[in-house]
Amino acid sequence: MEQTADGEDRQSLTGGVISVSGAFEGSEDIAVARDLARAFLQDVQAVHGLPVSGRAMGMVQLVVSELVTNARKYAPGPCLVTLEVSGGANEVTVWDSNPTPPAVLAPDPDRIGQHGLEIVMAVGQSFAVHREPVGKRISTAIVLAEDPGGDVAGRQL
Repeated sequence: MEQTADGEDRQSLTGGVISVSGAFEGSEDIAVARDLARAFLQDVQAVHGLPVSGRAMGMVQLVVSELVTNARKYAPGPCLVTLEVSGGANEVTVWDSNPTPPAVLAPDPDRIGQHGLEIVMAVGQSFAVHREPVGKRISTAIVLAEDPGGDVAGRQL
């Protein structure tokens, strides 16, 4: 694994997996985490030749934003974002130091705010919360090329 100038850990295509990770500590880092996701998927497309639909690009950035926002809001200290492409999907994992699983609220169109996990669960192919010896990991997977919205893989509309 190599480390980039901005402290991100990158791993090249090894065994069919492409990944990147970054640690984030401040609320301003939510935008930086989104930028990491966008740059990573652009590399997946340009360097590794894997198709990434415009919808997938947007959904991965949305999921990263929602999960990092929750980590910054509810857990002290840094959070760690890992993006991993394997088998045509991008798994987004966010670790934080709070061991308490998030409260997944029932959909409520009248509720203002607290829809982040609802959104993540709606756009992801999977959703999992894992307790760790310290904290927890929340993971979801977004399909890269399949786009129910009609976008052709790799083409921005």
